[in-house]
Amino acid sequence: MLGLYLHIPFCSHICNYCNFNRGLFDADVKRQYVDALIVEIARAGDGAPADTIFFGGGTPSLLEPDEIGRLIEACRAAFDVAADAEITLETNPETVTVERMRAFGDAGVNRISLGVQSLHDTELMRLGRQHGAARARVAVADIREAGVENLSLDLMLWLPQQTPADWRATVEGLIALGPEHASLYILELYPNAPLREEMARAQWSLAPDDDAADMYLWGLDRLDRAGYSQYEISNVARPGRRSRHNLKYWQDGAWLGFGCGAHSTRGASRWKNVASTQEYLSRVAAGESVHVEPRERSLEEQIGAALFTGLRLADGVDFDRVGRRYGVDLWARHGPALQPLAAARRLTIEGHTVRLTRDGMLVANDIMQMFV
Repeated sequence: MLGLYLHIPFCSHICNYCNFNRGLFDADVKRQYVDALIVEIARAGDGAPADTIFFGGGTPSLLEPDEIGRLIEACRAAFDVAADAEITLETNPETVTVERMRAFGDAGVNRISLGVQSLHDTELMRLGRQHGAARARVAVADIREAGVENLSLDLMLWLPQQTPADWRATVEGLIALGPEHASLYILELYPNAPLREEMARAQWSLAPDDDAADMYLWGLDRLDRAGYSQYEISNVARPGRRSRHNLKYWQDGAWLGFGCGAHSTRGASRWKNVASTQEYLSRVAAGESVHVEPRERSLEEQIGAALFTGLRLADGVDFDRVGRRYGVDLWARHGPALQPLAAARRLTIEGHTVRLTRDGMLVANDIMQMFV
């Protein structure tokens, strides 16, 4: 089934590390944007079955609950959205109240993804976040009081001045909060990120690579012992709580993206939307396509993407299944190159499935290069 992604580009504040497609909140632009999204969704609708809706950003929780409800209804009108669809709203702690979370639930949201990032005030300050650790904990309590039973928390590691002890305390704090799902992302600094300049001025450093690797491995091991299961390089979940939407990205699925800067993949076709919010609004109003750079992927690109993304999963890639789908013998093509990696315990080969070990996940990009 399709996944439907709706990009909400508004933020009340721009964090100094962020490279997503976003801008400062403007109430008038926001109202126009919601209307434009509804138009774009209606134009794209073909009645195809879909079982996930994901509101990403930006800060989607800056929209009003009735606006989120209108967008969900637009998706249901344009596509055959399953009755038990997973409907996720990304949220920041400072936007959370019991009343708003309850209203989002009434509008149709049944999963919240909360951007905590850290449970240390100094780390949050360095990242330019607008909440503190105490506010994050209050937000979790408010979300639970509102009746949300599927909660994901985001954490970041390898932060400026972060020590292994700091990271261990944050992971223990996450376990105490008891979310159903958690994402553990390594900080990536894009070339012009303001955080780079702040780090230089303040002489903030990053932990050595080996310490970062130990932090990652320790965090996953501790979450294992707390009852979570790693199912992707950066994601863990309680049983039955894997992100159904994000799995589409990793399992060679199909998704349609709506809103400025959103990306779509459906079969061999791939395209993205114009990045500028104002240009997006203008194109929708003029009845013009918002798609840019549409292209058909070659067979080799499709195979490479299926293997590259699939190896991110702890379950690994079923080489026989992917080979049948694309009509190639993947073992003949890649088998010899996999053997040294298996010998080095970077991956395992079990029957027709290839999986990265956790040590292999630390160098995943290097391994995946053989497929693309």
